[in-house]
Amino acid sequence: MDLLIPSTGLLFWMTITFLVVLALLWKFGFPVIVNMVNERKKFIDESLKNAQDANDRLANLQQEGETILQEARAKQAQILKEATDTRDAIVEKAQEKARDEGSRLLADARAEIAAEKAQAISDIRAQVAALSVEVAEKILKEKLSSNEAQMDYINRMLDDVQSK
Repeated sequence: MDLLIPSTGLLFWMTITFLVVLALLWKFGFPVIVNMVNERKKFIDESLKNAQDANDRLANLQQEGETILQEARAKQAQILKEATDTRDAIVEKAQEKARDEGSRLLADARAEIAAEKAQAISDIRAQVAALSVEVAEKILKEKLSSNEAQMDYINRMLDDVQSK
């Protein structure tokens, strides 16, 4: 039965030792342990706060990124529309210029053709007149081979001029 119930002296010394160890731990160990636990708690709280702040900033950055992306898409659409409008205007201007140039070339060609036609008609008339004069000269030479025939012809011509 001695094993289950310790002696009074042993109980006394165990109590004294326990109280001394408890006092030493209370004085030196527990404050250090409590400080370490408090610092660890403070570090964890700060880390959680920093993580929450980072998460909030990340959400804001994502929202700003979406806003910037939407603005960029809108600007891209506007630039593409302006480019399309500019392209259409340039194409329309080029077509109009080509039509004007074609009309001008056609008018120039018609004028040139008319001028060449007039020149050809003038040349033909000159040639016809020259041929007529040559033919008339040959005919007159043949008919007016004598002086008497020449005088008759001159008189007839003067009479024709006077009658008109």
